[in-house]
Amino acid sequence: MTTALVATPDSFVRPPDFTLPGGEWFIGAGFGLFVHWDHASQQGIEISWPLVGRSIIPGSDAVEDFVTVEEYQSSAPTFNPVEWDAVALARLAKRAGARYVVFTARHHAGYSMFHTAQSDFGIENSPFGRDVTREFVEAIRAEGIRVGIYYSLPDWNHPDYPAFTMADRPYAEEHWPAAGDPANAGLPIAVDTHRRSTPEQWARYQQYLRRQLTEILTDYGTIDLLWFDGEWERTEEEWDSAGLRALITSLQPDVVINDRLPGQGDYTTPEQGFPVTAPSGPWELCLTIGQMWAWRPGDTKSKSTTSLITTLIEVASRGGNLLLNIGPKGDGSLNESQVATLEEIGAWMDVHSESVVDVSPTQGVDFYGPSTARPGTLYLHLVLRPIEEVVVRGIPVGRVAGVRLLATGEQLPYEVNLEVHEQPAPGQEPLGELHIPAPRASGAPIDVIAIDFA
Repeated sequence: MTTALVATPDSFVRPPDFTLPGGEWFIGAGFGLFVHWDHASQQGIEISWPLVGRSIIPGSDAVEDFVTVEEYQSSAPTFNPVEWDAVALARLAKRAGARYVVFTARHHAGYSMFHTAQSDFGIENSPFGRDVTREFVEAIRAEGIRVGIYYSLPDWNHPDYPAFTMADRPYAEEHWPAAGDPANAGLPIAVDTHRRSTPEQWARYQQYLRRQLTEILTDYGTIDLLWFDGEWERTEEEWDSAGLRALITSLQPDVVINDRLPGQGDYTTPEQGFPVTAPSGPWELCLTIGQMWAWRPGDTKSKSTTSLITTLIEVASRGGNLLLNIGPKGDGSLNESQVATLEEIGAWMDVHSESVVDVSPTQGVDFYGPSTARPGTLYLHLVLRPIEEVVVRGIPVGRVAGVRLLATGEQLPYEVNLEVHEQPAPGQEPLGELHIPAPRASGAPIDVIAIDFA
């Protein structure tokens, strides 16, 4: 006679095998919003990338926005987003169920969306003049949401970086992140020969970086998360990542930092597509609703609400967070289509957030869809509609206290089944299977079954 696998209480919950001191809130946060915006949104073009003549749509080489460097930056002197409403944005984030929001304080193109003494190229010197970053952090904080700041390590407008010019186009293949792939070892593309600053220029640029980061981390209250980008353009040593980290933590010891500060990140940031293997530590998938990050009227290939909720579920079931991007228009107003999508996500989160927020991945659970867990409850996400019944195996069936459909609160019938020849070890519980008749669809984009245990 064989002996069954046995369960200890809540053995289906896979606890994290890592810590994030000071940033514990990030683990299990589940859902956040990304906000990409700068003066070029007045032109209805992607943020930063038109400067370099490259597409950043996965699998696409064609440039979406054909503008010169001068044409891209030409809208800076006239930037006047009179419809900007930070409170409305914060309330939308709250409505959508976001636990944190990340705002682009400065993207690669160099335009500062905050007041800074280090540059006159920014919102402070626009017709608008107001500090939109300050308004953002105050509104987000007022809604009880964590504050994240995006900051690009490169500045393609700064003379000491050096500034990107038409002579630098097209963006050099050896300067692209893929150049560092192991498959390119020994090839010319693997050697980054892209134009560099002189030592004197680089020293001044490093000072510029540090002074802007000091402004952000001292003038805007508690910053919960720093989202760096553009790290591939220089090495860890060139950035002096360790020195930047030391500065940051001296000012805000508990701030969470993404992995795009090379060698110093707290969590990984796959972008647009699911990683082949889910990261083992803290992670976050950043994703656009359409194809582009910033407001672009021609960006009409938007993902459906059901698709986005499915992605949120799949990310949570693998221990990550989803950071979903929106792009305000040039006048500061929000994209109506994106607002509608976030409101639909929020309606789902109203009754289903317990299955994707502050949950853990599962272990030992045999189910044909993504599952999550918290102590005392297992969640089955019906991303594939069951035809006749839902079957889940590998759970402590002797402690099942009830099964419910989250959308309606309806208690669902179920039957317990065990392999009759297997016996648990003394003092331990048997693992078995639960058969649940397929519930009638509630009308929610994705239905979720909760199994509660005594």
